[in-house]
Amino acid sequence: MTFRLMNRLPGILSLLALLVSLPSISVADPPKAAVGGEKAAAKETKDPYAWKSLFDGKTLTGWKAPKFGGEGEVSVEDGQIILGMGDGVTGATYTGELPKNNYELVLEGKRLDGNDFFCTTTFPVGDAHCSFVVGGWGGTVVGLSNVDFYDASDNVTTNFHDLKSNTWYRIRIRVSDSKIEAWIGDDQMVDLPTEGHKFSIRWEVDLSKPLGVASWCTKGAVRDVRVRKLKPEEIKEIAEAAAKQ
Repeated sequence: MTFRLMNRLPGILSLLALLVSLPSISVADPPKAAVGGEKAAAKETKDPYAWKSLFDGKTLTGWKAPKFGGEGEVSVEDGQIILGMGDGVTGATYTGELPKNNYELVLEGKRLDGNDFFCTTTFPVGDAHCSFVVGGWGGTVVGLSNVDFYDASDNVTTNFHDLKSNTWYRIRIRVSDSKIEAWIGDDQMVDLPTEGHKFSIRWEVDLSKPLGVASWCTKGAVRDVRVRKLKPEEIKEIAEAAAKQ
């Protein structure tokens, strides 16, 4: 027995030497597949300045239909929020999280019936709120309500626009530290530095806060509601433009 073990000893010693010479393997080292997964996850990091859709086109998820008093029915049809004609304000109010400043909001609105505003949009301005009136006071008045306690028909933003029924209009609102701006299509309707002004809303649309769309004795449709945060370079550029006004 001893003789046999002595004969095998050189082989056993050689095997031990081979094992000692092998590179060590740490169990803490992540496998290559895991490393690749981390890289893929990094690529999928969301852009903080990308557009965010607020309406899924199918349901009122994330929205509510406030009881303004005399409001029409609010529903979703063919990818649109339908604001039914009521005896006063009909609206839909967004209930999710929103930026309060330095952001841009876009939507499309259409007057289906009636002759007054059909997609007036209430939005945050820091800790305050304001509304971009689209087609008020008989169908053509455009502007902010309220600026320095005066509504859209009687302040520095008062404007007029021919708004046809059954026609989609792209509404764009941009709120920064320096300005409130608003467009209908390519036409800029509002370009107002915020310094020195007080912003508020009319009591009729108080339930539209913090963000809501509303009609007045009119049937309207709204779709493609989106928001994004402004980039630092955009905020700087807007501030420089406001300083020159």
